[in-house]
Amino acid sequence: MSSDHKIYYTLTDEAPLLATYAFLPIIRRFTDPAGVAIEKSDISVAARILAHFPEKLKPGQQMPDNLAALGKISLKPEANIIKLPNISASIPQLYEAIEELQKKGYDVPSFPQVPKNDAEHEIHARYAKVVLGSAVNPVLREGNSDRRVALPVKAHAMKHPKKLGAWASDSKTHVSHMTDGDFYGSEKSYVMPESGSIKFEFVASDGSVKELRKPLQLQAKEVIDASMMSAKKFSAFIADAKAKGILFSLHMKATMMKVSDPVMFGNVVRVFYKDVFDKHKDTFDKIGVNPNNGIGDVYDKIKSLPEAQRKEIESDLMKQYQSRPDVAMVDSRKGITNLHVPSDVIIDASMPVVIRDSGKMWNKEDKLQDTKCVIPDRCYATIYAEMIDYCKKNGQFDPSKMGSVSNVGLMAQKAEEYGSHDKTFIMQNSGKIRITDDKGKVIFEHAVEKGDIWRMCQTKDAPIKDWVKLAVNRARDSNSPAIFWLDEARAHDRVLIDKVKEYLKEHDTKGLDIRIEKPTVAIKMTMERSTAGKDTISVTGNVLRDYLTDLFPILELGTSAKMLSIVPLLAGGGLYETGAGGSAPKHVQQFVDEGHLRWDSLGEYLALACSLEDIGNKSKNVKAVNLSKALNTAVGALLEKNLSPSRKVNEIDNRGSTFYVALFWAQAMKQYDPSFGELADALAAHESQIMEDLIKCQGKAVDIGGYYKPTDALAEKAMRPSETLNKIIGKSF
Repeated sequence: MSSDHKIYYTLTDEAPLLATYAFLPIIRRFTDPAGVAIEKSDISVAARILAHFPEKLKPGQQMPDNLAALGKISLKPEANIIKLPNISASIPQLYEAIEELQKKGYDVPSFPQVPKNDAEHEIHARYAKVVLGSAVNPVLREGNSDRRVALPVKAHAMKHPKKLGAWASDSKTHVSHMTDGDFYGSEKSYVMPESGSIKFEFVASDGSVKELRKPLQLQAKEVIDASMMSAKKFSAFIADAKAKGILFSLHMKATMMKVSDPVMFGNVVRVFYKDVFDKHKDTFDKIGVNPNNGIGDVYDKIKSLPEAQRKEIESDLMKQYQSRPDVAMVDSRKGITNLHVPSDVIIDASMPVVIRDSGKMWNKEDKLQDTKCVIPDRCYATIYAEMIDYCKKNGQFDPSKMGSVSNVGLMAQKAEEYGSHDKTFIMQNSGKIRITDDKGKVIFEHAVEKGDIWRMCQTKDAPIKDWVKLAVNRARDSNSPAIFWLDEARAHDRVLIDKVKEYLKEHDTKGLDIRIEKPTVAIKMTMERSTAGKDTISVTGNVLRDYLTDLFPILELGTSAKMLSIVPLLAGGGLYETGAGGSAPKHVQQFVDEGHLRWDSLGEYLALACSLEDIGNKSKNVKAVNLSKALNTAVGALLEKNLSPSRKVNEIDNRGSTFYVALFWAQAMKQYDPSFGELADALAAHESQIMEDLIKCQGKAVDIGGYYKPTDALAEKAMRPSETLNKIIGKSF
């Protein structure tokens, strides 16, 4: 079958992967008659590890490099990829995944967090490139982002609004950020006048020069930025961030920003637990404690110590809490704090929940309490501060009335901070970093001290041009104002403002409301419009794209997983991302414990409808277009009948919702293709039996054979427990 009749469907991690075991056979049952092939592509954490460490694996254990293959496909005009949320692994998650694979008999190397020789450096580099942090999205996102709420989803959310916590005008919750010494204050920006390479040099205090990495080839008109975070000023800021009578909470993105943010997270842990780290320094060094992995690393490592020594350290940790503010909890019953694991509290998911929950987080008594939200860097902290102030003055948003906030995001070709990982350095000594072009001209220079974090970002011109075009098109198609969130006080944004103004001239903007506002003004305007029931398009860079497409959907819809997320690839293909959220580890825990998967696959249903429409239009496949129309009808019916997954065991879960999508899809297809009548009738006739099967299987623990690498047979059995449904569908995973 030709590639223009093929959909690449990614297998990822956690809850989305489990849902795929149930949904993929149903997809095949509908797409096979239309001549559309579904090709699985495993890009899970486990698959990426196995693909990049094949040396000692047995022939049956080896995996192809599916991510690299998909990256090449994304550069072709016929590309059609459905991409589900995946784990952006933190170091603790990487340790867990490796341990699981090793126990399953896969001979992959352990991760050397502090490499001691060339071999360990090579292993470390491989893991860092393909597994740690956001290793997947930059490879596939060869286009900019168009994220919005589908009309049936918005209508359902307004009709059945999720309850949001009320805000008090005297709430003590606030955002705390640095005022000096951060990335925002030190940023410098430059536009390449012509193509060429740049060198990264560290000039030590004694005048010696060392290259930090190989020269980087850049395109003409490419924007590059350099900035640094002062370790001294950061630590002083954290030490001064007292939270009197309210919780202390840290909000960062240690998964995506895999080089810089774990170091800052570790600095917070070291400052917060200073007395413990000072007193037990020798012991911690001996047992390999790394604060970058969170305070949970201390608890894990001290298990190997003699009981008396372990209890002394545990006692000292408890004493530290008495002299420090209470820490926000991730799981109060298990004693897991905000500072336990760097990947547990991720800003784009955590801050919307703070807004949703009246500006509160959970304390150790399992009660909601006001909190100090520590977001160190000013680049994006101020938008959350603005929203908190707005809620104090105006009260909580009303999901039954609020307007939608869609997003056009600049992200193609590793734009901005999310592509900075290979150009981020933790300073081992004091001196200065110097960036020079191939003629020897100094472009950037920063004085740095030991421990400082220095990074460079790059943004190519073609994605910026495409971003402006996409914003104009969305403004015209939706008849809504489009606001570019750009801060003239920030070096990078000043350059972008010039480019946006230049490229807007290439489009007919007559009658369109297109503005450029600094983020604090833009979010205030957007909130005011939303409160008044008016829709707004936020046009942002890569990080704000990520943050806003969680922030507003969580308030509007209760989750960002229900967002329509389309990436029109620059080469002409399409990447269809299922929602805008994460991979929901707590959903997996509930499924394993009690056989109920509350993951909502609405994002998958919507992405598939877009994917089928695209493949049908491009290949003139009317059957595929009809499948898309019918699937959208089915989604509307699912929402109207309120058949989304429940959070509670022994009620409808993901498997039940997916069954109903199949039923409504088949019924809707009858008007286009009468041959689907038999399938529709069979599903309808056996509805009671199928739903009984899907409810009766709940309430007990489930074995899926692994967390990072489930056993396919066990996972499929768990996610497809109705033999009646399986026989009617007649397809396998």
